[in-house]
Amino acid sequence: MARKAASVPRKPKTEPEPDVVPVLAKLPKGARRTTPSRETLAALAPDRLIGLILAETARNAAFKKLVSAALASLQGPEAVAAIVDRRLTALEGARGFIDWQKRRAFTTDLGAMVTVILTELAPLDRMAALERLVRFLGGADAVLNRVDDGSGAIQAIYERASDAVVEIAAELEPDEAGRFALTLIPRFVADPYGPFGVLIRDLVPRLPAAALASLDAKLAEAADTKHRAADAPNGPAASRADLRHGNILRVRQDIADRRGDVAAYIALEQAIMPGRPDGTEIAGRLLAAGRAAEALDWIRRSKSSRSGVITRAMLATGDAALDGPDRERIGLEIRILDALDRREEAQALRWQGFEATLDADMLRGHIAKLPDFEDEEVLERALDHVARHDDAHRALAFLVAWPSFDRAARLVFDRRAEWRSEAYRLLGLAAEALELDHPAAATLLLRRMIDDILRDGRSSAYPYAARHLAALDGMAPRLAPGSIDPSPEAYRTGLRTAHGRKHGFWSLVPA
Repeated sequence: MARKAASVPRKPKTEPEPDVVPVLAKLPKGARRTTPSRETLAALAPDRLIGLILAETARNAAFKKLVSAALASLQGPEAVAAIVDRRLTALEGARGFIDWQKRRAFTTDLGAMVTVILTELAPLDRMAALERLVRFLGGADAVLNRVDDGSGAIQAIYERASDAVVEIAAELEPDEAGRFALTLIPRFVADPYGPFGVLIRDLVPRLPAAALASLDAKLAEAADTKHRAADAPNGPAASRADLRHGNILRVRQDIADRRGDVAAYIALEQAIMPGRPDGTEIAGRLLAAGRAAEALDWIRRSKSSRSGVITRAMLATGDAALDGPDRERIGLEIRILDALDRREEAQALRWQGFEATLDADMLRGHIAKLPDFEDEEVLERALDHVARHDDAHRALAFLVAWPSFDRAARLVFDRRAEWRSEAYRLLGLAAEALELDHPAAATLLLRRMIDDILRDGRSSAYPYAARHLAALDGMAPRLAPGSIDPSPEAYRTGLRTAHGRKHGFWSLVPA
């Protein structure tokens, strides 16, 4: 007779604490009850939370500092400021280099100090928080010189502190914000290339209008004093004074922009760049101020600041169609001519700008202004011009982006000897765009990239070459007989013959 299994006593079912049930019930449907959040943590008993916090403070020094600062905030801003001041003093007195083994802990500690200032001190005393943030930023160069910040993590902490200064200062009363901005001038003048140069320029658009006049006056005084303090005209101190002078004047230009004072901006630009002010910047401000005739005079004084050379780097990134400064200058002149109702000149300039830069927006603008029934003829003439352009890569980029895929496919074959794999981004995008309706043209571009990669033995690019070869296999059935030479089979055989010993490549190609 089988023995009866011994019964295992069950533990009494533990019910949640009475105040926990409604908290858990309020969680969104499907929410994970083990994910830390306000709602889920509220379900824990206070003693349990205290235990978790104490355990973490024993393990994590940065967390312990955050908790200590939170406790200090119960005593008032002075107690929190005292904690921050002790850490700042230690940071300012340190001289040792921070190697990679200590860098992570050091970065965490810096971030914790900024967090304490922002979360504990700022809500209690904004001016006290600003003073500590400014002091912290003042030590940026010394700290960055003591640590290898290859990841940029420490730089990001200083940027966070700088952004916080702007945000906090913008919330001050106008008089208070103005007084704070004035305290930054000595630091900025002493080191115009340090963090305070960026900070004060970021702050100007956020300051109350009433604070701008006194700030500008102080900057003007500082610029004049420092400029006159230089030694011999060609000495090193004079060069530094000129650079400092120019940086201060740039901030004054920001103030002029904020006040809508175009005349002041122009005068400052002429002082910064005697004999060669930036006519494009000046013309843009004059146009915005409704002074189009003066704007036209200034824009026509300005010269192109960039040659038409397309670099290898531009080709590699697919930016061969960009001519930023020239495009901006021409586009602004067109807007000025439109404002002056000089439509024929504006149209002529749109066409000239398109011819010089293959700018699609200029061509679209030109076509949009044409009388009815003239647009098709002009577009054909424009696309013919693109196909004849000196730089085949720029032409291809235009035709793919326009888009005119038939023309692009024709260009691929007509100028097949000119494609360079350095323009891998452009050629890859063009092949992808042409793959569906023009597989032969797409095939030619992909083959060019594969051939160049294998010929040069660029092993780091073998995965891309293998991917391109797989794309060729996918397109091969859709190729019309005789549409490309050699045929897909002959091309692959030729690759094996020429590059059969490049095992790093063939190991990536499916058998």
